[in-house]
Amino acid sequence: MRVLMFGWEFPPHISGGLGTACYGLTKGLAYHDLDIVFVVPKSYGDEDQSLIKVIGASQVPVKRRQYLIAADKQISKDGSSQNSPYSMTYIEVGSRLVPYLSPEEFESFIRERIAHKDYAWAEPFTRNIPGSAILTETVGTINFTGKYGPELLQEVSNYSLVASEIAQEEQFDLIHAHDWLAYPAGIAAKKASGKPLVIHVHATEFDRTGENYNTIVFDIEKSGMEAADLIIAVSNLTRNTVINKYGIPASKVVTVYNAVEPGEPVEYQPVKKVLDEKIVTFLGRITYQKGPEYFIEAASKVLKHTDKARFVMAGSGDLLRKMIRRAARLGIMEKFHFTDFLKGPDVDQMFALSDVYVMPSVSEPFGISPLEAMRSNVPVIISKQSGVSEILKHAIKIDFWDVDAMADAIYGLISYPSLSEFFRQHGRAEVDKLKWEESALEVKKHYSNVLKSRK
Repeated sequence: MRVLMFGWEFPPHISGGLGTACYGLTKGLAYHDLDIVFVVPKSYGDEDQSLIKVIGASQVPVKRRQYLIAADKQISKDGSSQNSPYSMTYIEVGSRLVPYLSPEEFESFIRERIAHKDYAWAEPFTRNIPGSAILTETVGTINFTGKYGPELLQEVSNYSLVASEIAQEEQFDLIHAHDWLAYPAGIAAKKASGKPLVIHVHATEFDRTGENYNTIVFDIEKSGMEAADLIIAVSNLTRNTVINKYGIPASKVVTVYNAVEPGEPVEYQPVKKVLDEKIVTFLGRITYQKGPEYFIEAASKVLKHTDKARFVMAGSGDLLRKMIRRAARLGIMEKFHFTDFLKGPDVDQMFALSDVYVMPSVSEPFGISPLEAMRSNVPVIISKQSGVSEILKHAIKIDFWDVDAMADAIYGLISYPSLSEFFRQHGRAEVDKLKWEESALEVKKHYSNVLKSRK
């Protein structure tokens, strides 16, 4: 079985758990003899391609045409009629596809797009437009940053254009798209190839922003869910969100839990602590979803009872400055550190320094970082509002908003060695059983069911 997979990031160039999960899953699928073609907006050439093929969308050529199109006749002040021309840029992909629209329908479609100043789309086009003239024709590539910047929505749109072209050039049995950024690409590939589409929900807009969700992102997510032949959710928490918030039939949504890469030898020298203090770590995006403010409030409570603790917030995000100001107002900056975003060996080193790891997420579809901490022999405290809490037994679970319970748990782990040692030993044994090969085997079975249902 060959799978065409669309994602937004791939190690070593990642900004969070999405890229890590994609890497683990693809390696697991390759272990079960699946052939994976993984597409990202921008590839760097240093991705691990020992088991899979990685394609950068920025390297795929597309055709760009400049048209001059006559609009409907308009009546001038002197009573005469005249055409008012428009200039339009059209990016063509999928030359082997038959048109979806008649010439009349397509001309109407063009005029509507011009009125909204939307000049690029993925629908195929092989007929001349009455009253139009080709001014220029060039073949080239679309540049992608692959980042989460101000042009993100445009890049998502462009990604779907290239996906259609890739779907015609590659041979595959099934399409798999990860998270909302790749859903339009998956939909375009399905239209171009007719092959079934599986989407993987790692998070929803409700997880990221709560009830004040972005309607554009919500619509993209819903479109992907409706177009998919099967939806894979990373937890039952996420599955219920897909069903209840997006109106998707329960029979179409399955749960496959994430896993963690097995521990590997660390390439840096063992860390020796200078001070006789316990390190309590928060590691993740500093955004609403991750609950950083609750971590700071709990830290303040702990520091009222001991001066043998030091807190670290590792990450970046839109709430970073607000968190720094809050820690300063609470008067705990002497015992509180902000490291900014960490990745790779720096994450391993942070875990090596840590005595406790806390994930106080407001809404966490899964949460791979606690597994990584447990793999590093660090006891963890996680919110009950996380998908990973559904499968972990040897983790302390609290409600994200209960800062008193969080503070008590932190204080207990840093004050009582036997308690810390219990969670350290049993946590490591538990997480060692959560292998990507097992998760991938479940995904493979779902692939087979989708293909059987299409026959």
